[in-house]
Amino acid sequence: MTAAAPQLAVSEAELDRRITFHSEDQIMEVDFSDFHFDGSRLVNAFYDRLEDRIAQTGEELWFFLVNLNGTRIDHSAWTAYSRRGRALNLAHSMGSVRFDASEETARQIQRAANTEAFDPNLFSSRDEALVRLRSLPSKRREAKVLHDSNYVTADFVRRVSFDRDKLIMDVDFSHFTFHHSRDVDDFYDFLEARIRESDRRWFFLVNLNGCEILPGAWVRYAHRGKRLNEAGSLGSVRYAAGSETEEDIRLRAETQGFRPNIRNTREEALELIEEMRAELLQGR
Repeated sequence: MTAAAPQLAVSEAELDRRITFHSEDQIMEVDFSDFHFDGSRLVNAFYDRLEDRIAQTGEELWFFLVNLNGTRIDHSAWTAYSRRGRALNLAHSMGSVRFDASEETARQIQRAANTEAFDPNLFSSRDEALVRLRSLPSKRREAKVLHDSNYVTADFVRRVSFDRDKLIMDVDFSHFTFHHSRDVDDFYDFLEARIRESDRRWFFLVNLNGCEILPGAWVRYAHRGKRLNEAGSLGSVRYAAGSETEEDIRLRAETQGFRPNIRNTREEALELIEEMRAELLQGR
């Protein structure tokens, strides 16, 4: 089930103005200069756009060049900024450098780097940052090798069932790990094929108990989940999500126009599906 995302003060055109691709150098330059992240919704909107623009290039991997001159990140925005940035880097970055960070922003980034064990790569000027990026090796030719599949079709078959009387597709992600984009694509290719065979839409009931979506898989997981919902869902309900997974789902729901619909138990999730069914019937 979807919900209209609240309007943001910053337009898509303004976000696009701040994103530039230098194809010859395989660099995506992001201009956060004098930009004020005043909350998680604005962070999510910017990172949603970054993910969309990368997808439009047809290239999965880029070097990231980030201008932090005059950037302000409020305390209420920092968790979203850190989580979305980490996921984007693990999914699409061959190396990231930042430059012109203010003292406060530099401290925030350094604290995050110390906690999450990454190199902040902070430079005082754009030229110094470019020198660093141009010294790094491209990984584009290695991308497909790095993403070997961890699963076979039989691993998915037993995790998907259909209740044709109640129009529910039951998806069991319990104790399943999405390591990277290949795992996501393999599972979602299977789900899309099953829905096409059925030639109809379904309520999605998703068991997330013990499911791990590693940071490098999150961008692709969000993209494929959104596509599947738009194509084949009457409404989606998730249950038994761990705290980390639930937080990531709720962050993306702020700007991507869907309701998180997370419940603690399967019984509660089924009750919500019946409420959705009643809403659809009333709307006819």
